[in-house]
Amino acid sequence: MKMLHFAVLFAILFSSSSHAADFCVAKLKGAGSPAGYACRMPSKVTVDDFVFAGLGVAGNTTNIISAAVTPAFVQQFPGVNGLGLSMARLDLAPAGVIPMHTHPGASEILFVVQGKITAGFISSSANTVYVKTLKKGEVMVFPRGLLHFQINAAGINAVAVVSFSDPDPGLQITDFAFFANDLSSELLEKSTFLDDAQVKKLKKVLGGTG
Repeated sequence: MKMLHFAVLFAILFSSSSHAADFCVAKLKGAGSPAGYACRMPSKVTVDDFVFAGLGVAGNTTNIISAAVTPAFVQQFPGVNGLGLSMARLDLAPAGVIPMHTHPGASEILFVVQGKITAGFISSSANTVYVKTLKKGEVMVFPRGLLHFQINAAGINAVAVVSFSDPDPGLQITDFAFFANDLSSELLEKSTFLDDAQVKKLKKVLGGTG
């Protein structure tokens, strides 16, 4: 009798026609939300939605930070929508830096492919600094939402691949958040303890006004 009950229960559980979707390729034409993007109709999905070739191409490091980030987030790689992961490539020219920044939506793991990278993060509880110079083959994790940075620690180009715990990890670079907008110099001076000359210099460099 017990075997019969088990067989009936098994049939009920697995005979249902409804089940969780295998994937949810992003329908990027619509607006995204904290829950992700709407799903594209399965009939409109192709294998190319699950393939991204951009990480094989070096980024352009001719800029103010001598660095480049090539993202494979949901906006570039719609197949990761709803899967809780994404990736990116970091290219750091000699003296290149990814300035202090945070990803509000994801933790990050960095894998050094070439060169040496000094990387670190700051805890939110005691402002403890964790810094390490990483060489080829080493990995470092950066907990979600914490301020962190990466700096080229050698005289050659450095390359890293990073993985995130969300398809859309978000990004806020501290320097740009302070000085690349129209927040008044007076308020910045009061809130950062920098003097007027320093604030105006940084605004000029980063394109801010006010």
